[in-house]
Amino acid sequence: VQLQASGGGLVQAGGSLRLSCDASARTLSYYVMGWFRQAPGKARDFVASVLWGGRGTSYADSVQGRFTISRDKAKNTVYLQMNSLKPEDTAVYYCAAKMRGAATFQSWGQGTQVTVSS
Repeated sequence: VQLQASGGGLVQAGGSLRLSCDASARTLSYYVMGWFRQAPGKARDFVASVLWGGRGTSYADSVQGRFTISRDKAKNTVYLQMNSLKPEDTAVYYCAAKMRGAATFQSWGQGTQVTVSS
């Protein structure tokens, strides 16, 4: 799976951004799509995931209630709607994909920078 992320930028605290991840694959039906982020000097952390062929979603506690992951099957695109952004959300955001049942995400897109000013 080839992944291309976009939509990052600079926003003030309390603002919103929507990230997009375009996926190129013959079929995504058996994939889990995810978003991760990495702040400077920190490890890459899980943010959210969605089951492409179903409705299951999962979120990190730190973004629960503020971020929403969704997918557009017609466009082969995964979105991350980020609301009520905080300075601690500042990071490089990556989209990723894995086969259902796989322990780790195998495919990664390039990152997109999100900066939240206070």
